[in-house]
Amino acid sequence: MTSTHLQILLHAPDAEGLQRARMNAVNAQKADPRCEVRIIANAGAVAAALDTPHPQADSCTLLCPNTLAHLQRTCRAPLQVLDGPAVLALAQLQQQGWIYIRS
Repeated sequence: MTSTHLQILLHAPDAEGLQRARMNAVNAQKADPRCEVRIIANAGAVAAALDTPHPQADSCTLLCPNTLAHLQRTCRAPLQVLDGPAVLALAQLQQQGWIYIRS
């Protein structure tokens, strides 16, 4: 492994993808505690994130505000809401060097 820590961006666009992203986040951080992981959930993954808490992965999960508004739901802690649309966050984080993986 290199001395630079990994920054992994897991994109969860649906409930099944969210489940995979959560498992991947836990496994990555277990294998390399220095690894930074963010899960960006939009579309169908947002309701799944709100309805099914995951103690290990919720703190690194960010929800699309557009999807929340469409669903007429609010975020619960420790989940976080992105500042803007998920599509922009995904592009901006990749531009900053985060490694994108669609879950």
